Amino acid sequence: MTTLRDRYRGCLLGGAVGDALGAGIEFESLAEIRRSYGPRGVEGYVPAYGRTGAITDDTQMTLFTAEGLLRDQQRPADSREPAAALWRSYQRWLRTQYGEPADGRLSSQQFLRCRRAPGNTCLSALHAGHPGTVSQPVNNSKGCGGVMRVAPVGLAGGDPFTVGCQAAALTHGHPTGYLAAGALALMVSELIRGCDLRRAATAAITRLQQADGSNEVIAALIGAVRSAELGPLSADAIGVLGQGWTGEEALAIATHCALTAGSFRSAVLHAVNHGGDSDSTGAICGNLLGAALGAGAIDADLLAQLEGRDVITQVADDLHDVFADGQSPDSQRYPADKQGAGR
Repeated sequence: MTTLRDRYRGCLLGGAVGDALGAGIEFESLAEIRRSYGPRGVEGYVPAYGRTGAITDDTQMTLFTAEGLLRDQQRPADSREPAAALWRSYQRWLRTQYGEPADGRLSSQQFLRCRRAPGNTCLSALHAGHPGTVSQPVNNSKGCGGVMRVAPVGLAGGDPFTVGCQAAALTHGHPTGYLAAGALALMVSELIRGCDLRRAATAAITRLQQADGSNEVIAALIGAVRSAELGPLSADAIGVLGQGWTGEEALAIATHCALTAGSFRSAVLHAVNHGGDSDSTGAICGNLLGAALGAGAIDADLLAQLEGRDVITQVADDLHDVFADGQSPDSQRYPADKQGAGR
């Protein structure tokens, strides 16, 4: 039996594994991938950022999402503001990208202080100095930088769709950009409760139908589900779902690969071996399958070489202990934010 703790670990570790599998081929076309690694593409980690199993900004920002949610729990229940806490946490991540000091345990981790091709939209929005919201967008971006980081929202209870949208809207103002994030957070929430992937996708589509501006995300998810009914799309054909650079495309590719999985490994390799945003589609697919199957389904060799594995596992356990078991966050790892804290 897969325990809830195992699902929490699986979600974060699975996302990091998918991210790391795509890290070395993120900016390569399918033809370039095949030229370098053979007709099947990569079949395991390839060197990136000077090591094997390196994570990218996707996992970095996912961990800072978790940190923001946990630090918000240090506040009285009637004064918690997840979006504001996430903004402060993303500001801490921003400091790490420039070698600046920032408080908190995550900010001291060297692998989280390395620049790993951070998205320009995230950087520019965070540099702007004021958070975007659904009603007051900071830009018109629908890039996948909002959706690739919000899986922890689905592990934090409450209304994951709304908070997922708010989290992405901090930096991505187009409805497609933030609604894809809300959909992923809701799917993760459904999966850790034991729903299967198809039902989780259906739940997300149903919720999206109640949101303005959701047509692109609904169409992308329906396309992912319907194509999965016919079996896995080939690497050549997966482009019908997009390349993964925008939020709805990344979610669709990841969902399709998760739905057609023969195993965790085959799914995340399918999700990265295409000519698009390989690390983000791999990360989201890993989040989904990890939440569905638990960490026990992730291949041991992939976990053994994964950068930051112990830190990622600890953060997943902290999310479980606080949001599933009702414990208070560790004040040493997650100190309360100062009022008005910003960059």
